[in-house]
Amino acid sequence: MSETQQNPALAREIAARVEAFVRNVVALYEHDARLGSHGPSEDLVTELRTKAKAAGVLTPHILPDGSHLSQRDTAAVLKASGLSPLGPVAVNTMAPDEGNMYLIGKVGSPDLKARFLAALVSGDARSAFFMTEPADEGGAGSDPSMMKTTAVRDGDHWVVNGRKAFITGAQGAKVGIVMAKSDDGACMFLVELPDPAIRIDRVLDTIDSSMPGGHSVVTIDDLRIPADQMLGQSGEGFKYAQIRLSPARLSHCMRWYGSAARAHEIASNYAFRREAFGRKLIDHEGVGFMLAENMIDLKQAELMIDWCADVLDTGSLGTVESSMTKVAVSEALMRVADRCVQVMGGTGVSGDTVVEQVYREIRAFRIYDGPTEVHKWSLAKKIKRDQAMVQSV
Repeated sequence: MSETQQNPALAREIAARVEAFVRNVVALYEHDARLGSHGPSEDLVTELRTKAKAAGVLTPHILPDGSHLSQRDTAAVLKASGLSPLGPVAVNTMAPDEGNMYLIGKVGSPDLKARFLAALVSGDARSAFFMTEPADEGGAGSDPSMMKTTAVRDGDHWVVNGRKAFITGAQGAKVGIVMAKSDDGACMFLVELPDPAIRIDRVLDTIDSSMPGGHSVVTIDDLRIPADQMLGQSGEGFKYAQIRLSPARLSHCMRWYGSAARAHEIASNYAFRREAFGRKLIDHEGVGFMLAENMIDLKQAELMIDWCADVLDTGSLGTVESSMTKVAVSEALMRVADRCVQVMGGTGVSGDTVVEQVYREIRAFRIYDGPTEVHKWSLAKKIKRDQAMVQSV
């Protein structure tokens, strides 16, 4: 994957095709029997991606020449893909694959790109990012410096041992990015999966259910990795994590914006059709005001996404901006999803529409890629540093 391209007209055209595919094809699968508590089955993923490829919308944010759309242009495409929780899976813009493709494209050597990236871009393989560790074992979570997984050099290999938790998509993945700590500091390795040294202990039952493979607890036992499969240099893992995490946080905002917008459409349609107490629900101030507040929150979320995308397109890591955006957008979309459920009453908490799933997915979104409180704490520390600098002048 080469450098980014900025082409708003092209992005709008791609987004329109993605939106049509998600609305007209993918949405029909939202009650498919192959959707389980740990995400869509591999068979369903393959079927959807086959249709996406035929429609010319598979991995739409990466162009045929290998160039990547700008973050602003990617926003248009990923918001369209998110109009169904299944949409990003179908068109190959879902986490963790989208973030892993971005990282390998930015940091990987030509050989690593050929060996690992090509299969992800084509949609033939899924991936997992092995960073988070079990909290009850004192491992890394929101604080990656607590990482306990070790990497020890042994000739032309590295030997990795440790435990990982909440590893999205590990079950069924063919590519893994493993984070571990050497004497130099954090490291990242690319590995082929499955590998007998990486054992899935269990797949957790979680509130969300959109990501294939679910979220696993994993034991890594004497995993031998050729030295040339390290991303970059030993000790640079946290730097590469930041290259991945800022755009990945924003991509989550893009995708779930689409889902929240769809939930708002469904709730608005319900309120227009449903009658109670002698008039349509939408004519009741309590309901109408909730839908109006949804419009406001969606617009503010959209503006935050575009603002952060513009910052990242300048080449900035955008850690502050992505933290602000992740907090603002996840909280705003949670309010939108909650109001949609409330407007629809009993129907809103049932599986008759996708609204209840959107609510569950966005609730989880407030936690992964950094909980709201961790981002606020990070921002508060920046304010303190800025004030200390001002006071010292």
